[in-house]
Amino acid sequence: MKRCCARQTPLLFSLTVLLACMLGMTAAHSADMLTGKPLVAALRKGGYVLIMRHASSPRARPSKATADPGNTALERQLDQKGRDEAQAMGKAIRALGIPIVDVVSSPAFRAVETVRQAKLGKPMTFRELAESEKGMAGKIGPKQAEWLRKRAEETPPKGTDTLVVTHTPNIKASFGKEAAGIQSGEALVFKPDGKGGTTLVARIKMQDWPLLASGKAQPSN
Repeated sequence: MKRCCARQTPLLFSLTVLLACMLGMTAAHSADMLTGKPLVAALRKGGYVLIMRHASSPRARPSKATADPGNTALERQLDQKGRDEAQAMGKAIRALGIPIVDVVSSPAFRAVETVRQAKLGKPMTFRELAESEKGMAGKIGPKQAEWLRKRAEETPPKGTDTLVVTHTPNIKASFGKEAAGIQSGEALVFKPDGKGGTTLVARIKMQDWPLLASGKAQPSN
């Protein structure tokens, strides 16, 4: 029995070391995610790409009576929560001095409206950022998903950040597990390495922007 235990000891030791390494890797990954003041300081320096889902929007299209004056095609548009949160986000970004210069968007009204309500300038729109005709239930093709991944890998002009506004299916098809559970108005913050790669460094919910501006720590959930 003693010899048997002696033979197992190296194996148990190896498993223990492996488990410790795995835990260490998990801790290191968590440590790399930015929140609160370090996140704000990083964004102020520029060099980040924010991939954001448009603000809150009901599934149903508006009637002519309830449509925004600019929504002539009667597309889905933001609800009051979406408009309020987009406005608060834009106000917080300006108060924090975050240099978002390039803004690109899906041509969908609710995506462009998100940028307009946030007062972040007129976005350039791209069909590659559009949702499929089936909406949330539709699938995004590999070429379209690759387009968004490539956009996240593009280093913004020095000292600035880039904002990309699109839809849930596009974000999930492009970033997989990194986009799990993404909410309306939530942004994935990527740091391009300038070599064709990128790292997810933060996730910012739309309602957290005013908290960042107030100096309060960002909630972890």
